[in-house]
Amino acid sequence: MSNFEHDALSSRTRVLLFLLPLTAFLLNLGGAPLFDVDEGAFSEATREMLTRVDFLSTWLNGMPRFDKPILIYWCQAIFTWLLGPSEWSFRLPSALAGAGWCYAIGIFTAQRAGRDAGWFACIVAATSLGVHIIGRAATADALLNMLIALSLLDGWRHLESGKRAPLLRSFLWIALGTLTKGPIALLIPGATTLIYCLTAGRLRDWVKSVFDPWGWLILLAVAAPWYAAALAIHGQAFIDGFLLKHNVARFSGSLEGHSGSHFYYLILVPVLLLPWLSWLIATVKNLPKDLRDPLRRFLWIGCLFVIAFFSFSGTKLPHYALYGCTPLFILIALNRDAVQRVWLGVLPAFAMLALFAALPLVIRHSLTAGWIKDAYYAMQFSRIDQIVDWKYTFVIGSVIVLSVLMCFAPRIDTWRKMTAIALLQIFVLTLAVAPLLGELLQGPIERAGVAARRYPDAVQWNINAPSFSVYRQRVTPSRDPVPGEIALTRADRLPPNATVDVLSKEGAIMLVRAK
Repeated sequence: MSNFEHDALSSRTRVLLFLLPLTAFLLNLGGAPLFDVDEGAFSEATREMLTRVDFLSTWLNGMPRFDKPILIYWCQAIFTWLLGPSEWSFRLPSALAGAGWCYAIGIFTAQRAGRDAGWFACIVAATSLGVHIIGRAATADALLNMLIALSLLDGWRHLESGKRAPLLRSFLWIALGTLTKGPIALLIPGATTLIYCLTAGRLRDWVKSVFDPWGWLILLAVAAPWYAAALAIHGQAFIDGFLLKHNVARFSGSLEGHSGSHFYYLILVPVLLLPWLSWLIATVKNLPKDLRDPLRRFLWIGCLFVIAFFSFSGTKLPHYALYGCTPLFILIALNRDAVQRVWLGVLPAFAMLALFAALPLVIRHSLTAGWIKDAYYAMQFSRIDQIVDWKYTFVIGSVIVLSVLMCFAPRIDTWRKMTAIALLQIFVLTLAVAPLLGELLQGPIERAGVAARRYPDAVQWNINAPSFSVYRQRVTPSRDPVPGEIALTRADRLPPNATVDVLSKEGAIMLVRAK
């Protein structure tokens, strides 16, 4: 795209490219309780940061937490301080980062393939299942994905133009990424640009860029002070906990039982990109042709490197694949006209809507048929009839009707029809599905936490639910209770010889007083 066309992107277009995904992420953002373990752990660590007035270290229920660096906690702390502790304030940094991530994708694509392609890339990203979930979660991943995307896209801008400004910005994004989650923020853009330069015969350009002294000055000035402070405060415990356990051990072995086969991410990526499966398949078919184009080859390298790297990692988690999805969103937008048959394009979306509509029936039948073997989830899901009402069916039914009508709209491109249906699907996820799952899985824990505020001392007994501490607004250690002490526990894990007074019980969640 020419510089003139670049300048033709109006301020109005740029604002809308940010506001549209932001609206999708903000819609009913506080409509579900915090999900354990991750959302609860990040939120409680942020709450304790404010309570302790310690902005250099993170603590979870009174114990040092070395899982992630500091930046996401600072972001959550700002909004929690301004707005008070709530699901909204804990999730707001992710919503803003998710919108920034989609905006960066849209602007980059529009600058190279036109405004329509930019809009499509932005909306595909914002409405993909994986991005929608992570952009509304009180964790570090939306922020990290935004920073990795910015570093990759500015890395290409530098390779494309030779200008130094995007290179220095890329170093800044990498520095902030290392403050968000660690070395992975350096590895992905570094490996992607290296492999691309090797395929393009530009290794000398890569070496010159990587060893830019001003770039390293920016990276060290931004990231090094906190790492130095953490090492000075915690010493070997920081090295063992953060570097060795949560970085090296995650790759070399299965951490916390999160394992999978080498094909895990090849299967998972299509799920994360729902409802855009038809466009993903069409894009993959163009892979051999795309490799002949420099930009498209760069994008494929970024995607395939992430899939390959994490496929060989011992620890496998779904959101790792999202680090490689930014290039896919752009490639899908570049191939937006590859799907012409309307019903073929929208079939995955209608399959998802049908699944959401049938979800209460599936849960009921699974309970009746005994398919849910875990006693905890069986007890939690047994409350389904108390939760689902006509509003759930009305929201999904309305969206299905509007989606069908959209399919018959005349003289509208297939990709535009699918865009409207994907945006409608956001209403189902935010107004029906997320609140339902949140109430089933976390509602009893939230209410137990609020009820436990009246008691000065409480513990978590055979349960790991950090959100309980958030709702209780106090540190709640994990241990056996002493007589007279309040405890949150699970009905399926209450010791058979335990003597307790049951203060409340919902599903599998019990609030008890030990005798």
